[in-house]
Amino acid sequence: MRKIIEKFEVPYLQILNEQGIADEKLIPSLSPAIIKRMYELMILTRTFDDKAVKLQRQGRIGTFASVKGQEACQIPSAIQMQEHDMAFPAFREHGVFITRAMPLEKLFQYWAGDERGMDIPKNVNMFPVAITVGGHLPHAVGMAMSFKFYKKEGATLVYFGDGATSEGDFHEAMNFAGVFKAPTVFICQNNQYAISVPVKEQTAAQSLAQKAIAYGFEGIQVDGNDVFAVYSAVQDALKKARNGKGPTFIECFTYRMGDHTTSDDAKKYRSENEVKKWESKDPIERLKKYMVKKKMFSDSYEKEVAQKAEQLVQDAITKFESIQPIKPEEMFDYMYDKLTPDLKEERESVKGEVA
Repeated sequence: MRKIIEKFEVPYLQILNEQGIADEKLIPSLSPAIIKRMYELMILTRTFDDKAVKLQRQGRIGTFASVKGQEACQIPSAIQMQEHDMAFPAFREHGVFITRAMPLEKLFQYWAGDERGMDIPKNVNMFPVAITVGGHLPHAVGMAMSFKFYKKEGATLVYFGDGATSEGDFHEAMNFAGVFKAPTVFICQNNQYAISVPVKEQTAAQSLAQKAIAYGFEGIQVDGNDVFAVYSAVQDALKKARNGKGPTFIECFTYRMGDHTTSDDAKKYRSENEVKKWESKDPIERLKKYMVKKKMFSDSYEKEVAQKAEQLVQDAITKFESIQPIKPEEMFDYMYDKLTPDLKEERESVKGEVA
């Protein structure tokens, strides 16, 4: 019996290396203002993330999923969204929310367990956080199909981790998007672990990006710690989507520097040497090195950006902690048009207990 093995390879894109040196032939055309804006948003995201972890340890918010190390997957993609585009986040996309100008106090509010934090302003153009792994991918394709049906120029961007590629919803969304050429950009942040399960135990494929081939559209793997590679890949994918050329799958090869969430202990399944190796690839430090070489950076600028981020986050914490908590009896107010006698009685009982 003859055994045939065929390798399905996809492109790998890196523009900015770990020493901060860029391939000038590949670097996207970006003004110094945009590059600085990406750096500033990455610092703000890292500052928010650091504060959120500390707040959780202090019991001031609930379980939190850190984004530390993955900022370059999110900011360069979200910063390209236009008026009609819509982003679909999982639960680690704080950088996307921040880039889209989501009020920081609302993010803190949500992670404190108050669903009002996901009352998203219209100009933010994002769906609420999706906790169910992979469950939001079909939603992104569905909205993309509505753009196509109504002949709108918009595209959808959907963010997920490597673990989501092992879910049925992922395959259904990819298949539908491929068949009907949905204007969707699939952004997979391959941070090497689905909680504690490494990628090699999730798939036998050489890359996650090559899964797009089976569904009839382009897949590309990029250095997810390289802001320019991510920007360039998403720029091409959005152009293609808006021109009716269908979806693209982008695998951002990156690393989750922190635990899966604050209820996890990554030391149980990752070595210290592995973490240190990836810390040397820090996306913020890499961009900083590039900016220094291009004379876009100074000690005073770095200090100013850090102080501004600290102040914005601290102001948001003050606002968040001054919000009046939701009344327990309100859980009954949006269940039915008219409450049954039993529910009316239960509502009054809860109201009385609180009083």
